[in-house]
Amino acid sequence: MTTSDALPDELLRTSARLSRWATRAADLGMPSAQARVLVLVDEIGPARVTALADADESSQPSMTTAVQRLEGLGLVARTPDPADARATLVTLTAAGAERIAGIRRSRGAALAPVVERAAVDETRLRDAVAVLGELLEATRPASDPS
Repeated sequence: MTTSDALPDELLRTSARLSRWATRAADLGMPSAQARVLVLVDEIGPARVTALADADESSQPSMTTAVQRLEGLGLVARTPDPADARATLVTLTAAGAERIAGIRRSRGAALAPVVERAAVDETRLRDAVAVLGELLEATRPASDPS
C-alpha cells in the first residue's frame, strides 16, 4: 500500500492538534508541562532523568526541575538503578498513576461533547482508533515487549 506524501504529515498534524486541544480544554489539575512529564514516565517506565529529557526533547536541568516538582507532589519517586548503583531511576508512584488516570478522564470528558457534536459514527471512530493503534505498534522495535 502506498500513501501520498502529504498523508502522513496530515495525520500527524491533525492528531497532534486534537491532542493539544484536549489538553487545553481539560482540567488537568496541574500545569500541562508537569502532566506531560508524568505521562512520559508512565509511557517509558522507570528511567533516568537524562533518558526522560531525551524523550521529551528538553534539557537535563529542565527535566530535573520537573521531576523534583513531581517528586515533591508524591507522583514520582527515585529508586536506585539496578544496573548502576550511582544512578537513580524515576518511577511512577501509585498517586502518580491515579493522577494520570484523572488526566486521561478529564481529556476524554473534554473531547466527548465534540465527538457528539460532530456526530461521528462510533464504528468509524473505533476503526480510526484501531488504525492509530496499529501505527503506534509499528513504531516499536521487533524485540520491544511493551
